[in-house]
Amino acid sequence: MPTRDIARALVFDPDNRLLLIEYEAVRPIDPAQPEARGFWFMPGGGLEPGESHEVACRRELSEEIGVAEVELGPCVAVCDGPFHLFRKPRFARERYFVVRLPSDAIDTSRLAETEDNPVRGTRWWPLDELAASAERVEPAGLAALAQRIVSGDVPPEPVRLTWRDA
Repeated sequence: MPTRDIARALVFDPDNRLLLIEYEAVRPIDPAQPEARGFWFMPGGGLEPGESHEVACRRELSEEIGVAEVELGPCVAVCDGPFHLFRKPRFARERYFVVRLPSDAIDTSRLAETEDNPVRGTRWWPLDELAASAERVEPAGLAALAQRIVSGDVPPEPVRLTWRDA
C-alpha cells in the first residue's frame, strides 16, 4: 500500500461550524448496508514534492474551497494508518491544522477536479449536530476535537486520532 503524506484543515466559520466534504466510497462502508457509501472528511490533500504540510494545506484550501491567503493555526492532530475508503487505498500520514474564516463564503467549483472519489457536497456542521450524527465522519474523534478547540482548549501538542474500524 503506498504511503501518502496529507495536510488537512479543521475549517471553522464565525459561528464555529466545521466545514466537511462528503465523498462517495468506492465500495460499501458497512457490508450490512451496501447502499451506505457516504463519508465526511476535512478539506485538504496530499503533499506535492518539496511541499511542507503547511504549504500543502494552504494550496489545498485554495483549490478545494477557493480560500487563499489563509492563516494556519497550529497542528492540532495527526492520524496515521491504512485508509481504504478512497479509490486508491493508502497508508495515510495526515496532519490537521486549525483555520478560522471570517465568513462562511467558500467556492467549491474546482473541488471535484482533483479528487479520487466522487464528491457529494460540502456542509457547515454545527458541532452539536456533528457529535450526534450517525453519518460516517473520518477520523474518529474529529467532532470531540473540534468541540475542544472552539471551547478554547487548543491542544498544546497534536493529539492522535484513528480511522474508524482501523
